[in-house]
Amino acid sequence: MLRRLPLDGADVRCCASAFSPQESQVILTALLREIPWEQHRLHIFGREVDAPRLSYWAGDPGSVYVYSRTRFEPQPWTPALATLRDDLLKRFDLDFNSVLANLYRSGRDSMGWHSDDEPELGREPVIASLSFGAVRRFRFRSRQSRRVALAIELAHGSLLVMRGATQRLYQHDLPKTAATLGPRVNLTFRSIRADA
Repeated sequence: MLRRLPLDGADVRCCASAFSPQESQVILTALLREIPWEQHRLHIFGREVDAPRLSYWAGDPGSVYVYSRTRFEPQPWTPALATLRDDLLKRFDLDFNSVLANLYRSGRDSMGWHSDDEPELGREPVIASLSFGAVRRFRFRSRQSRRVALAIELAHGSLLVMRGATQRLYQHDLPKTAATLGPRVNLTFRSIRADA
């Protein structure tokens, strides 16, 4: 069951246990084994730097994604990624043609403040975020005031769905933590528009 979170003007819903602990562990093991993880290079403030995490962009043919001035051609769906995409459609009526998989190896890996507002995602994208592994804090802040408006802990096997004006009104991040943590895999499913 997806529960709506209190974020003014946005549509963000969460299911803390979309998958059971046993299912989540099987999925995490499969994702870590199947995906050929790589460290992407990003353009930030005029410099090219290594992303502070490992990633993999998978999708249907033609689902090209441009992030931080870097063009990502879709790689093949792995069996686990394809199964999860089918599961989101069957259980939650969410249909996607691509996914960004991120591997946070420890608490030192992170994702800075950003919005998923690239043109190829459309004006009000629907993004489904599945988390497996270590529990991490996920924050939203207003794009206008820059104040943190909501912080939640994304559990092993959780689903977070962002839609409507969420990306226009808010940014989100996954901050570093000094806690000793195991790996975490996050999958953000999305639909790339061919006409963008």
